[in-house]
Amino acid sequence: MRVFTSASDILAAAGEELGSSEWLTVTQERVNQFAEATGDHQWIHVDVERATKESPFGGPIAHGYLTLSLVPMLAWQVYSVENAKLAVNYGSNKVRFPSPVPVGSDVQLTATLASATEIGDGWVEMVVTQTVTVRDAAKPSLVAETVTRVAF
Repeated sequence: MRVFTSASDILAAAGEELGSSEWLTVTQERVNQFAEATGDHQWIHVDVERATKESPFGGPIAHGYLTLSLVPMLAWQVYSVENAKLAVNYGSNKVRFPSPVPVGSDVQLTATLASATEIGDGWVEMVVTQTVTVRDAAKPSLVAETVTRVAF
């Protein structure tokens, strides 16, 4: 766990790989709950029988945005910021889904602090490259640059 306690800690770590999370199994139940929450009931995610027969992936896959939504939960296992007055999710610069997450597979997040910039009035902007990989997969399932602004 990489813990940042000041703006100077964050700024000094630019370019550093922060670490990796524990493995998390993506279950059909989680996929179904995400479908309910978002209204995205596409058969490739929620119809196990049809996805097994007709999908090019051999079974159901997680929604890309479900994979993205796992980033905060997994990132908390990798790094945190203490002593800040406030931290806000400012958005994402880039999000890509290079390969699917088959239901039942294990995923892991690796985070790299791509850049850190002072933006004034005690604020620091962190751009973190978040990479989610399925265990033993050749390509990542998600690569996203998330932007967080932190006030000290």
